[in-house]
Amino acid sequence: MSGLGRLFGRGKKEKGPTPEEAIQKLKETEKILIKKQEFLEQKIQQELQMAKKHGTKNKRAALQALRRKKRFEQQLAQTDGTLSTLEFQREAIENATTNAEVLRTMELAAQGMKKAYQDMDIDKVDELMADITEQQEVAQQISDAISRPVGFDVDEDELLEELEKLEQEELARELLHVGDKEEEPPIKLPSVPSTHLPEEPAPKADEEEEALKQLAEWVS
Repeated sequence: MSGLGRLFGRGKKEKGPTPEEAIQKLKETEKILIKKQEFLEQKIQQELQMAKKHGTKNKRAALQALRRKKRFEQQLAQTDGTLSTLEFQREAIENATTNAEVLRTMELAAQGMKKAYQDMDIDKVDELMADITEQQEVAQQISDAISRPVGFDVDEDELLEELEKLEQEELARELLHVGDKEEEPPIKLPSVPSTHLPEEPAPKADEEEEALKQLAEWVS
């Protein structure tokens, strides 16, 4: 390497900015360009007003104002294009950063899943599930054997048939004795008396007067 190369540091490999740094730098530049857009728009309006002010009174000044207006409009168009390019670059970096983060997350998830299943064998899993199914069948057979009645075995159909015969016999017996029941005599209520009740005897006024008369004669 030449001395000039060492002097200006051409032999050193510069470290590039991180995506976050690039995005931050682009945002700062976008803010500057937005302020420049606002400035140019104001200048365009000022020159337009200047051209209207001079009009036909000062044609030279009006033409100069319109020329400046054209230059400002060209600069504004260039600024708009530059700003659009920067926004596109920033969005592309943001999308790339997001995609890279998603890929890293997916890679970590794949590694975690691989580690979780590294001690598992599909053949062993199949054998385990077969054993579980067999044990469930054995348990069901044991439950059926325990719940089965022990001792005298009765045919339920035979019992139902016998019960139906008894019901038919009882129904036939009731039909035969429908008219044999004696009618119960009606309840006879006492009749209302037709004679009048004896009246209460009136007080014996004559006897009292007679007794008073005798008492008066005895005193005299």
